[in-house]
Amino acid sequence: MRAVSLRFGAERVYPMSHPGPDDRFSEELVNSVAALLVGYGYPPFENLQDWAALETALGAFLYQPVKGV
Repeated sequence: MRAVSLRFGAERVYPMSHPGPDDRFSEELVNSVAALLVGYGYPPFENLQDWAALETALGAFLYQPVKGV
């Protein structure tokens, strides 16, 4: 917990401002995060709704909402 306490009060980095198209936000990124979760013992992603929900949650974590949309 020491690392957490040292960062307490630090300014947040995420969500970032939305840069427009971002090549880093890809199907490969979503697949990697899904594989990481499965590796930690979470159930495998077996339907498109789960993949879509993960992609949406990851996007919401990474980027601020686009204004005017």
